[in-house]
Amino acid sequence: MKEHSSEQKHSPTRRQFLQATGSTLAAGSVLATTPTWTEASLLKNTAHTLHATKGNAIGEDEASMIERLQELKQLGFDGVESHSPGIADIKALRRAMKKVDFPIHGLVNKVHWRQRLSDPDPKVRQIGQDAMQQAIKDANFLGASSVLLVPGKVTGENENHDQVWERSIKEIRKFMPLASRLGVYVLIENVWNGFCETPEEFRDYIDEIDHPWCGAYFDIGNCRKFSPSEDWIRTLGERTIKLDVKDWGKENGFCRLGEGDVNWKEVTKALNEINFKGWATREGADHDEADTSKLMDKLLPV
Repeated sequence: MKEHSSEQKHSPTRRQFLQATGSTLAAGSVLATTPTWTEASLLKNTAHTLHATKGNAIGEDEASMIERLQELKQLGFDGVESHSPGIADIKALRRAMKKVDFPIHGLVNKVHWRQRLSDPDPKVRQIGQDAMQQAIKDANFLGASSVLLVPGKVTGENENHDQVWERSIKEIRKFMPLASRLGVYVLIENVWNGFCETPEEFRDYIDEIDHPWCGAYFDIGNCRKFSPSEDWIRTLGERTIKLDVKDWGKENGFCRLGEGDVNWKEVTKALNEINFKGWATREGADHDEADTSKLMDKLLPV
């Protein structure tokens, strides 16, 4: 693993992201042929963090998709995140988005835990590679700006920390040209996978990938088991492009927002320090989605 150096190239900032998406559209690239709801929303709403929830499949047909998107919009969310591969009818989903005027801001790689990019078997890694490329294409088709990726998992002597680091970066670099060409971010999430359990390691991992369309999808709750969330935010700085919103505590585990050990005032302070203005997506359950919307407005007033 590389030692961190101030001379290393950093992943792009959110400002660079907005500039990149704007210039890409102006240049008439492939993005200009898709409904770029996410980019338009970001450009209009730079004064605050955009709130979303995980939508998973969202619906099986256009009618159910419209109903679900309308429900989320009425609850006050700015957008939703789905998953790929496996969207029931992606063309219907794009039509539903247009009719409701509500964005799918990103997609989550659906297979990254099972067909890992760090798996010792190259055949398994290829399945993960193919799935990630499909997710990037699906994100572009929907006008989503990112695909969330768990890069691997430490499982034992054939999949140790160094091997996860090396194998996953090698695989990630294979699909970054596609992501760059289509204007889709590949965002790495910090999870409980035995990998990069300090903010410094996570920072250095992102930096070693060293690509302007790869950054961090920082999970506020996942890291709390190891150290304060605000420390991670400050260490990652502008590498963080999007947020997963969770709470976690020694007594309650993953829990309703505000009932764990996350210090939301310090998190908000740290986010303001790095001038974060992007998508924050709730993963987990509160009393209901109306409760989630209110809690996010209260706890993340940035």
